[in-house]
Amino acid sequence: MKKILLALVPVVALTAGVASAKGNAHHADKSHKSETAAEMKLYDRLGGKKAIVAVVDEFVANCAADTRINSFFAATAADKKRLAKFKGNLVNQICEASGGPCKYKGKSMKEAHTGMGVQDEHFNALVEDLVKALDKFKVGEKEKGELLAVLGPMKSDIVTAPAPAAAAESAPMHK
Repeated sequence: MKKILLALVPVVALTAGVASAKGNAHHADKSHKSETAAEMKLYDRLGGKKAIVAVVDEFVANCAADTRINSFFAATAADKKRLAKFKGNLVNQICEASGGPCKYKGKSMKEAHTGMGVQDEHFNALVEDLVKALDKFKVGEKEKGELLAVLGPMKSDIVTAPAPAAAAESAPMHK
């Protein structure tokens, strides 16, 4: 169970950063012109660490309520210290991935998810829960897309179980 929770940390963490992009302005150095939104780091456009924390909190709540995946989080959710560490890892992961000053010090996604049996359907449910959190905080489509693009490549390390074979694939071929 611990491995499952740690495996989901990168996705949750990355999701949290995007949610706070709403209405946050970047303050430029006094000696330089203000940066345009396109020049700002994703971290800043998401609203910084406070915004990422808010998104992660909502994302984790969404996962806990999602019967498709909440069994992966049950043990962590039941232990306040583990839950706090889990959320902190997610925040740091999203913060770092979006160009912020934080450093993720948790396990690699592959190591954290090995043996958990995560399938495509579980990963997709997790992404839906993240998008729901981002939408709640009115994160812009551009920022949401950038965050998901940063997280997407983790899928190959998180999804460790093959999808069930479709009936059509197992049916004999007819000549």
